[in-house]
Amino acid sequence: MAMNNPYATYQNNTVNTSTPGELTLMLYNGCMKFIEQAKRAMDDNNIEEKNKSVQKAQAIISELMLTLDSSYPISANMLVLYEFANSRLIDGNIKNDSALFEEASDIIKEFRDTWKQVIQINRQKQYANV
Repeated sequence: MAMNNPYATYQNNTVNTSTPGELTLMLYNGCMKFIEQAKRAMDDNNIEEKNKSVQKAQAIISELMLTLDSSYPISANMLVLYEFANSRLIDGNIKNDSALFEEASDIIKEFRDTWKQVIQINRQKQYANV
């Protein structure tokens, strides 16, 4: 009988028991992680790894774009920023320019930090009503 990887089991349980808001936060954090990996790979002149990391970050941005609720006016503004971040990743990948990766990361970080505040406010309201 093969032993399970406890880290993989923990990650799986974390995803399966998280709220939609927490999952979105995980996406933002994952996107930032992959952008950082792309920058490191570029510094190491590892083009293949850089490209893989950029593609993973782009996949996350695509998922965030798909999950936008277009019934809210702010969604259109968010979509433009996601598209801009994605274009920075594409250009950074082509031009080997970490400053462009940083621009994308800054946008995602702003979204992440705002989302974190929303989760905290919702938790405070939830526990205040208990």
